[in-house]
Amino acid sequence: MTDLHATAKACLDAVDPAEKLRLTHAAWAAVQAGELCPDPASPPPEPISAPGRPAKPRLVSARKVPHRGLGTDEGRAALVHAVAHIELNAIDLAWDAVYRFRGMPDTYYRDWASCAHDEARHFALLSARLAELGHAYGDFDAHNGLWEMAEKTASHDTARMALVPRVLEARGLDVTPGMIERLRSVGDERTIAVLEVILREEVAHVAAGTRWFRWCCERDGSDPFDTFFELLRDYMGVSLRGPFNRPARLEAGFIEAELDRLVAASVA
Repeated sequence: MTDLHATAKACLDAVDPAEKLRLTHAAWAAVQAGELCPDPASPPPEPISAPGRPAKPRLVSARKVPHRGLGTDEGRAALVHAVAHIELNAIDLAWDAVYRFRGMPDTYYRDWASCAHDEARHFALLSARLAELGHAYGDFDAHNGLWEMAEKTASHDTARMALVPRVLEARGLDVTPGMIERLRSVGDERTIAVLEVILREEVAHVAAGTRWFRWCCERDGSDPFDTFFELLRDYMGVSLRGPFNRPARLEAGFIEAELDRLVAASVA
């Protein structure tokens, strides 16, 4: 198989997380070797549907995912599981960006294939930490908010780039430092080490979203600042929750004016 779009679909459809990781790493190696590239003759993308997922975890509304304290192994495992679920979703989000949106520059596809590879490594790190805590992926309930946004933006590449990397995934830049501090207070240095790797590398993923969101705006002759807030209003209809990790978001391509407006409109 030499068509990157078809390979992305195979990664999306893989049900077993271990197989999804294997296919993802193999695909990235093939992209790096020049063996995989987007084929203009590839069949058009199918309507978006749920990606391949194992039978567990059970997906519930975000409000029904219980919040546990970090003073026990169970509580820390629940936190690690929640982040692992986000990372598994992020693999599929990256591959869907490759599969769904056609006619983009080659560097676009390379960026998102690289992101999928990183997210797969993150999921493996978190799965290993879960095992150390006596658990496995699927042991706790999870929610489907990230993929629901993928479905909402399936026909609009500008909205996808604005709202998945720059809103939902960027939330990780905001909340992970607080997670690390809470874990430090209970002496969980092993989980901290994993989260620090993820935080550092997620900045580049949000930056990829920023880069391709602005590319889409330039292609369409729209203003990135106004467009971002219009899409935020139209698709989400709510103000984002603060606080915001300003240094990390600036590194990921946000501008001061965007952050000032986010802060001014944010909810505590």
